[in-house]
Amino acid sequence: MKEKKNENLNWIKLDNASKIFPATYTNRDTKVFRISVELNDYVDKEILQASIDGAVEYFPIFNYVLRRGVFWYYFEHSNLKPKVEIESIPLCYPLYDKEKKNLLYRVSYFNKRINLEVFHALTDGAGVVWFMETIVHFYLTKKYKDDFSGKNLKLRHKAAISQMMDDSFAKYYSREKISQDENVKLNKAYQIKGTFTEENITKLIEGTMSTQKIINLSHKYNTTVTIFLTSLLIYSILEDMPYKSKKSPIVVSVPINLRQYFKSYTARNFFSTMNIKYYPTGEDSIEKIVDTVSNSFKSELTKEKLNAHLNKLISIEKNPLTRIVPLPIKDLILKFANRITDRGITYSFSNVGKIELPNEFDPYINKFSICVSARRPQIVMCSYKDRLVICFSSPYKETDIQRTFFTFLTENGIEVEITSNF
Repeated sequence: MKEKKNENLNWIKLDNASKIFPATYTNRDTKVFRISVELNDYVDKEILQASIDGAVEYFPIFNYVLRRGVFWYYFEHSNLKPKVEIESIPLCYPLYDKEKKNLLYRVSYFNKRINLEVFHALTDGAGVVWFMETIVHFYLTKKYKDDFSGKNLKLRHKAAISQMMDDSFAKYYSREKISQDENVKLNKAYQIKGTFTEENITKLIEGTMSTQKIINLSHKYNTTVTIFLTSLLIYSILEDMPYKSKKSPIVVSVPINLRQYFKSYTARNFFSTMNIKYYPTGEDSIEKIVDTVSNSFKSELTKEKLNAHLNKLISIEKNPLTRIVPLPIKDLILKFANRITDRGITYSFSNVGKIELPNEFDPYINKFSICVSARRPQIVMCSYKDRLVICFSSPYKETDIQRTFFTFLTENGIEVEITSNF
């Protein structure tokens, strides 16, 4: 049973992670990410529309629009309704327009594929996966209702609305003193350069492979899938890296789902990031890189470090001087800080994890995939059953790193199906 929506929530503050996105989005980096599901039959538009309408009842955050205040952005409840359209615009096309009062997500379809695109200020990878799982759940049970008659197929994410609307950053802010480690100066990382695509179109290269075979290959190197693929990314960057640049570290930014470390059912943003550094030595075997990356993960993924980082982020927001700075000046400060942060990052790698739906849906679903707009090259991966999909998105035409990455996998017995939007 759905919990009745709290009618008093006509407006809510942005969570800590959300504040950066409206200040730093551009036409090239729209801060939009897309999750897609490829079904085994053609999409029915009317059933999809009904499924979206039903799913929004469980996820009220998707009813909110972004507004500008004097000092902060804020979310305002809206009666706008999403309208399903056939896919006709470029990947991760802008969603937020400060001059318009519009929803921060869109749903489109093409043949057998359903796409959900979301402005990152609204939610993160976990939130958008839960929402998409709910859409697919409603869609399949409506379209194939005779097949599922009498079966009790439960939604995976069925928290109370108050829990899904929770600002978990504020909830877990503890006011603890920030350690010196949290104030380390950012060093300049190796920067990948290339030829920009025309009209700011994000270049997508998608590789689909067996989940189990990737797990087996990772175990061959005595590590996890995330650590192995992060290491393989560094290895691929090194192969394309000019010799004169090898004095700079390769830094991979890895998002962390904080729900794994702090009890939270929020459908809003609740993530942090860690930077994995690798300094080229000239003898950079995949085994050596895996060992270095594994040690970095162990060092960074501790409750103490995550809590310190969370407190640092919130303490800046809580500063009395920060509160009284007008929004246009805050935007300029955030843009400048974002540029400084970018200098310390080479690539981004995000493992959104497993998509989970009732086993009864298996015959109707082929695969899921997730990608993001890109101001710099980045990877997002997810898996559904034995279909693991790795999406490279990039603002550049060049594909040498992607080629090295997927070639390594194929040479190690992984069959990869490659698709691209170019």
